[in-house]
Amino acid sequence: MEYLDFEKPIEELENQILKAQQIAEESNVDMSKTIKELQRQVKATQKKIYENLTSWQRVQLSRHPQRPYTLAYIEAITGGDFIELHGDRHVKDDKAMVGGLGMIDGQSVMFIGQQKGINTKMRQYRNFGMPNPEGYRKALRLMKMAEKFNKPVVTLIDTPGAFPGLEAEERGQGEAIARNLMEMATLKVPIICIVIGEGASGGALGIGVGDKVLMLENTWYSVISPESCSSILWRNWDHKEEAAEALKLTANDMLSNKLIDGIINEPLGGAHNNPATMFATVKTEILKHLEKLQKKDPKKLVEARIKKFSGMGAYG
Repeated sequence: MEYLDFEKPIEELENQILKAQQIAEESNVDMSKTIKELQRQVKATQKKIYENLTSWQRVQLSRHPQRPYTLAYIEAITGGDFIELHGDRHVKDDKAMVGGLGMIDGQSVMFIGQQKGINTKMRQYRNFGMPNPEGYRKALRLMKMAEKFNKPVVTLIDTPGAFPGLEAEERGQGEAIARNLMEMATLKVPIICIVIGEGASGGALGIGVGDKVLMLENTWYSVISPESCSSILWRNWDHKEEAAEALKLTANDMLSNKLIDGIINEPLGGAHNNPATMFATVKTEILKHLEKLQKKDPKKLVEARIKKFSGMGAYG
């Protein structure tokens, strides 16, 4: 297990437990009471730390290297009953954007999401979860296919942003994202969007227009990352924690500003601490919302979706 800087007290206690277990094995001394007390201290420390996380600490948790990514969620939710579809039929298959048809409790769903790599080689292969224009065009192709066959769409958002390279701009990055926003607003099937990690800028919004937009507890959703915001305002990254607070990018901030529809609680310590529980919770949330959305008339579904997003940012 990798520990973040604010998790050091937990790491120290976990190391003490390992030492106590080692002593018990090597010297045949009964250390059960000591281990039990240390485990109690671990739980108490975890509760104290995770109940008082700052915005920047939640950003760090959303980027934890052991946090599960899109394909892990899809594999667990569908039980492996998933067929990945490839290509945008124009340029190529963008490995940073994945999608395909999967079964959840007997019903077919179109899954779409950004995929980060689990190691250095895979991160390069997946372009660190930063899609090119063909990634967003592939996503749109799959959404239109879902609409054609009357299948609901579930998007899993986890990206540091759309790829900012020159070649991406030359192939129409802005146009590809803008078209997705327009098409998703009027798609005649239910859309559920879930932020499972980072939700940065238009790269996240490009698959983020839905009837229900949900965020996991330790994720963030903003027009810019804290580091980039700090570099623009202060000319360095030293103020990233201050920027994270000012951006109001946490799930609680987004819900209070009525920019999302709900928060999905994570296991104590974050999604990476108990992936199986996290997968089960997300599956339950998807099924709960799909049951309600599928009962709605497609025309009313679209009208409500447009009304919801049109009302965002308005104040008096």
